[in-house]
Amino acid sequence: MKRNKRTKSRRQVIPVWTYEQARKASPYLASILRSVREHRIDAQRHEVAAKRLADAPGRPDRKSLIAHTEATRESERAQDRVAEAIGELDDLGIECLDPVQGIALVPFANEDQLAWFIYDLFDEEPLRYWRYHKDPLDTRRPIETIQETNTAA
Repeated sequence: MKRNKRTKSRRQVIPVWTYEQARKASPYLASILRSVREHRIDAQRHEVAAKRLADAPGRPDRKSLIAHTEATRESERAQDRVAEAIGELDDLGIECLDPVQGIALVPFANEDQLAWFIYDLFDEEPLRYWRYHKDPLDTRRPIETIQETNTAA
């Protein structure tokens, strides 16, 4: 009997960052997150326009059919740009938690556990908080606690 090799779980290697690396990459991350946000908002705008055109009462005329098709096409293009920008973050091992709010998670290791720096595009200090991987998504620990832990070890 042959075994299905696809059932074996593949390990995903997540590149870990240091606080200093994340801090230095902050302008680049901000640029990518701004792009993700703008493209996502653009996609949402076109999705709403397409939905309104599709839900308009009565039989659509040629002009509204063309407008609906164009809005749908623009939404798909914007979604492609979102996916491209998120792919750029993925290549760095960074997860985009909320594209519209500009929140991303930068992986690092703390006490032999996977943890995440929480990058907030709209915070005065974008790398102010962190959390462990197993923490709830809304957990926010001050960066100072991680720095104290690392210097004490």
